[in-house]
Amino acid sequence: MPESSAARGKHLGATRREGERVTPLELFFDLVFVLAITQCTALMAHHPTWSGMAQGLLVLGILWWGWVGYAWLTSVIDPEEGPVRLVMFGAMASLLIVSLCVPAAFGHLGLTFALAFGAFRVAHIGLFMLASPDDDALRHSVLGLAASTAIAVTLLAVASLFDGVAQGALWALAIFLDMAGPYFFGSEGWKLVPGHFAERHGLIVIIALGESIVAIGVGAAGALDLGIGVVAVLGVALAAAQWWIYFDVVALISAKRLGEAEAGKAQNELARDSYSYIHLAMVAGIVLVAFGLKVTIAHNGEHLHAAPAFALYGGVAIYLLGLVAFRYRHVHSINRQRLGLAIVLLILVPVATAVPALIALAVVVVLMWVMIAYEHRSYGEGRNQLRHEAAVGHA
Repeated sequence: MPESSAARGKHLGATRREGERVTPLELFFDLVFVLAITQCTALMAHHPTWSGMAQGLLVLGILWWGWVGYAWLTSVIDPEEGPVRLVMFGAMASLLIVSLCVPAAFGHLGLTFALAFGAFRVAHIGLFMLASPDDDALRHSVLGLAASTAIAVTLLAVASLFDGVAQGALWALAIFLDMAGPYFFGSEGWKLVPGHFAERHGLIVIIALGESIVAIGVGAAGALDLGIGVVAVLGVALAAAQWWIYFDVVALISAKRLGEAEAGKAQNELARDSYSYIHLAMVAGIVLVAFGLKVTIAHNGEHLHAAPAFALYGGVAIYLLGLVAFRYRHVHSINRQRLGLAIVLLILVPVATAVPALIALAVVVVLMWVMIAYEHRSYGEGRNQLRHEAAVGHA
């Protein structure tokens, strides 16, 4: 950070962040988000239809944007200093209530969901205001965020009065206006610690991938036979493949590019586009895969219905397309292998409904690892050098 520690100091109990590593309190905070993601998958699995899947994704969109706000916040203030940690605990409690409301967020708990989510966002805005008493640019950005937040929470509350398509449309509008706010009211005022920001998003990807493992266990429902065992192994192989294609090279290059970007508008917009926006597609893809795995392990000898089949194949495709967009935003080039595989998987969705679920899962796992083997070979020595530089940088 360009300012000295003395210049940054404490602002009414909020201390500016200095280090780049994610703190234990942030990891503790993210544990509640684990439950939120699990609840999204459970909502889809309880209603394994197109409408149930849409509801799960809408809830995920709202929850994601709330979490993203705290990722930006803790890149400005130290969450473990002073009374800030107490506010963070309060935010965690609000997020827990939000998570508990997820299964009935489109039913009788819709208003409770909106009010609890509003409290979660109020804590976020309040801490940002504490961190910006003498920073006019940051305060201007925070006030813009407060306006878009108020609109979104109000729309969610109004949506609780409706059901069906009208309710879903209000949710979609709330997400759009909330997420569009930072795009329109400017990016110059935000503050960012690049290493922390990239690491925080990498950790949330791991948390999302962990949901795939949880989904396997829940889907097995305490039983174990040959089919369940094979699906479990294939499920881990698929989660490992998703981990590999993000963390082996992409995460390292992107973190480096973000750190090298010019501080201010350019760096903030790169972080906003590639992490706040594009990572939503990646996490949504992972959650869809978790839903597909949960249904697959429970019905491994049967054919998948259209919605779970799309979740399994389309989820991987959306994850791959997110990675394609992520790379393009950072280095302005397209990974043709990942784009091609995403298209193939979308084409194969009808095929996934025509074969046993176990076979459908095996096909996508094989395709993913074939692509990984090809990429690993094509990276050559450059991959080893990049990973060595990253290891030295973290030493």
